Amino acid sequence: MRCLNPAEAEEFYDRFGSRQNQQGFYEDAALDRLIRFGDFESSRRVFELGCGTGRLSHRLLSHELREDASYVGVDVSSTMMALARERLAPFDARVELIQTEGSMRFEFPDASFDRFVSTYVLDLLPERQIAAAIDEARRLLCPGGRLCVAGLTVGEGFTSSLVSRLWACVQAVQPTWVGGCRPIAVVDFMPTDGWRVLHREVVRSWAIPSEVLVAEAV
Repeated sequence: MRCLNPAEAEEFYDRFGSRQNQQGFYEDAALDRLIRFGDFESSRRVFELGCGTGRLSHRLLSHELREDASYVGVDVSSTMMALARERLAPFDARVELIQTEGSMRFEFPDASFDRFVSTYVLDLLPERQIAAAIDEARRLLCPGGRLCVAGLTVGEGFTSSLVSRLWACVQAVQPTWVGGCRPIAVVDFMPTDGWRVLHREVVRSWAIPSEVLVAEAV
């Protein structure tokens, strides 16, 4: 199954822009669960892979994180970077936003963060990059830190299974029609060493299934 390369992903999301916020109709229920089990109230330093328009980070900074917590977000899209900078401007002193070229290696020391967040991003990456992102999350997280992931997944039950199969078929034919995303199970990419899965569930909203996964670095 062909995935978008970083240049293609940048081009698509530069065009897509603020319309990404319209995906909340099926994403928000999963994000609610991710926040519940991510224990962000105790976090002091958050890293987000694929910050998009800053919709999730704004929610975290406004309502979930303590006032002395800081946030770093990365994204390949210059449009997303501009939208996120505008949205997160009130938290300027606590926020660092970095545009990347698609690498899964980031210029921060080991154990620099206590939360590594990625929502609706891993499901558009090739398998080798999913594994690389999880490896980098383990490097960046301090012991006891949490990987917090949400994304499209394989459905459970007739309707959501049908929706996820149709989505996968569309992605196989023309990835740009679905932003490069396809249903995956991130839990299948988790190494047996270095992680302890704290919570995993499939959330269905408008019959679209999303995986919510929270794992602790050990």
